[in-house]
Amino acid sequence: MRLRSLALALLIPAAVHAQQAPAKGTVVLKAARLIDGTGAPAVQNGVVVVTDDKIVAAGTEGSVAVPAGARVIDLGDATLLPGFIDAHTHIIGRPLSDPKSDDANVRDYASYGAIIGVENARKTLMAGFTSIRVLGAPNFDDMALRQAITNGAVPGPRMQNAGTSFGITGGHCDENGYRPGLMDADYRTGVADGADEGRKAVRYQVKYGADVIKICATGGVLSEGDAVGATQYTLEEMKAIVDEAAKLERKVAAHAHGTEGIKLAVRAGVASIEHGSFLDDEGAKLMVQHGTYLVPTISAGEFTENAAKSGRLTGLRAEKALAAAQGMRNSVRLAQRNGVPIALGTDAGVGEHGANGHEFTLLVTWGGLTPMQSIVAGTSSAAKLLGWEKRVGTLTAGKWADVVAVPGDPLRDITVMEKPSFVMKAGVVYKQQSAGKTTAMR
Repeated sequence: MRLRSLALALLIPAAVHAQQAPAKGTVVLKAARLIDGTGAPAVQNGVVVVTDDKIVAAGTEGSVAVPAGARVIDLGDATLLPGFIDAHTHIIGRPLSDPKSDDANVRDYASYGAIIGVENARKTLMAGFTSIRVLGAPNFDDMALRQAITNGAVPGPRMQNAGTSFGITGGHCDENGYRPGLMDADYRTGVADGADEGRKAVRYQVKYGADVIKICATGGVLSEGDAVGATQYTLEEMKAIVDEAAKLERKVAAHAHGTEGIKLAVRAGVASIEHGSFLDDEGAKLMVQHGTYLVPTISAGEFTENAAKSGRLTGLRAEKALAAAQGMRNSVRLAQRNGVPIALGTDAGVGEHGANGHEFTLLVTWGGLTPMQSIVAGTSSAAKLLGWEKRVGTLTAGKWADVVAVPGDPLRDITVMEKPSFVMKAGVVYKQQSAGKTTAMR
């Protein structure tokens, strides 16, 4: 038994590091069709040429020269797409579906969430999501996980991180429902009251690696003691936060369910409204005027609605979940009619990690988007929101070789986006399915 354990200890790390070594050489990907992520129509007989970690050409078989000696991967009746982007995740810690998540704050060791995050990240990558935005994690665990992925210690998507999200005392970003003194926070750990504290919170998060700032502009579904649509930060407080973030070249994402809170956050200049459950026409028009993105997180709405109906959520949280889910069904369609830019985000961590692709389906079935609009939301539109459009989001020469393939045609059946058969990130193949067999990094 000792010899077997030693053999496994020696072999497993070697296999993992071998697969995560930087990509070298030229690989040609072929499939029955290609969707480039720009919104342009799909093309038949798609080809993507990758050299090292970059795309060097993409198009149809007749228009793209295949370099002599290149390795060819023919994916058959599949569709080549840019790597998917989830603009709203919580990659650290237990998902709501875990019954131990309710008291994780007081029972789990501080580093336990980061350890779980390793598997969450692997599942997310295997679901085809090669880039994510992490909008809130304790103890800068998101920074630690990103470092591990960047250094090749573990597999996962490239990450844009917020560090600790923050809001008002007793608000959605605070930890409520505990006895006094147990979960008190400050500008470093989730609570910043007033303009000056807001500025200080921005500076603190940026100091420790935040690429984006996440605030709570209204109440939420899963928090205790606040109405889901109640405004929290004032316009002046949010403007101070946005202005400070802009000075430090950071965007601000605002958690906002409530109608008035959405409008205040948009007027303050946030880059995106997260959830937007009770958006109205005036708010949608304001978002178009300011270029503000909506990240609907319909997956979280569906998950919490089902949790309320099953009894997993009770009391006020169940009431809020049912109201927000119904609101989302209307708000996404309203945003779409008004021309609000939409980026895909799941709020993964409420629902399961690795099920992120279900959001493509919900954007169509709940949100009224066409399959192509849904695909754009999770590729080029999300890339623009993150400010990464020069590097990811489309199958374009010069961008990172983040390429996903799904079986069949997603324009005919959007649910195939939930089950990618091929995943490449920066030229490295992490998943390849052929003849009924899937090979994947473990």
